[in-house]
Amino acid sequence: MRTTPENDELVADPATPTPPRGVGAAVLGRLLIVLAVLGLAGGGIWLVTKASAPVASPTTMEIPALQVKAADVKPGTVVPVNATPAGGAAQQTAPQQAQPKPGKDPLAAWTERAAQATGIPARALLAYGNAELAMRQMQPNCKISWATLAGIGRIESNHGQYGGAVLGQDGRPSKPIIGVPLDGSPGVKAIGDTDGGQFDGDAAVDRAVGPMQFIPSTWRRYAADGNRDGVGDPQQIDDATLAAARYLCVNNRDMSAASGWWAGILSYNNSTEYAQKVFGLADDYAKAVQTAK
Repeated sequence: MRTTPENDELVADPATPTPPRGVGAAVLGRLLIVLAVLGLAGGGIWLVTKASAPVASPTTMEIPALQVKAADVKPGTVVPVNATPAGGAAQQTAPQQAQPKPGKDPLAAWTERAAQATGIPARALLAYGNAELAMRQMQPNCKISWATLAGIGRIESNHGQYGGAVLGQDGRPSKPIIGVPLDGSPGVKAIGDTDGGQFDGDAAVDRAVGPMQFIPSTWRRYAADGNRDGVGDPQQIDDATLAAARYLCVNNRDMSAASGWWAGILSYNNSTEYAQKVFGLADDYAKAVQTAK
């Protein structure tokens, strides 16, 4: 997926510099983390964006979920089933650390159970669940669901596993996930370079990056620090998923209402078929977890 810098809309097919190291770096790092926490509490996010210096691939990246069946639903009429992570909204479960020890917190136990029910890697589910919990605190009226984020993650990168990548426990794929060059080729929009190749390894044109496939210019606008390390990285699944949630919840959109849900997904990718695929995936994921013993 990719965005246009004019309207930040994702369509089909796939900076701030890092603070200096050395004397005072530890103090600066702590300050950045404090600012990130304050930003979360105030509905905003303060962070340093990071790129992992990827190498642009000449190989065209196809849509990972090309064979996913589109749900037979009319846009704007219904929303996917919701299955709240970690035991329910009434518990007001807080977001967990990115790498919890199994059995030590509710979300860790939930991810293991949900992984067995859905086939989604537990590490990816941790990111999706944490993003929902974080948005409950940041924008409670949005009501974004982990299952919707999982549906998008499946289509965009097969939950951070596209192209043979393996999603590590640190939330990063074993190799950077980078989309096709947006050079105006048939079926591809032309988007000139906006990051000097910092995020996508291509200094000529932009490419979508990471598990949720952000265009560099859109990443800068919605960048998030989902794993709370003081840095936002589009290749890191906690960061990318929280950024996607922020994107979907823009302008206080209500993702629990049919009109809000479809508007949000169609803003991510202006394709009815895409939205119907996300619907089917999200609905199936939520139902599978609800019925899991």
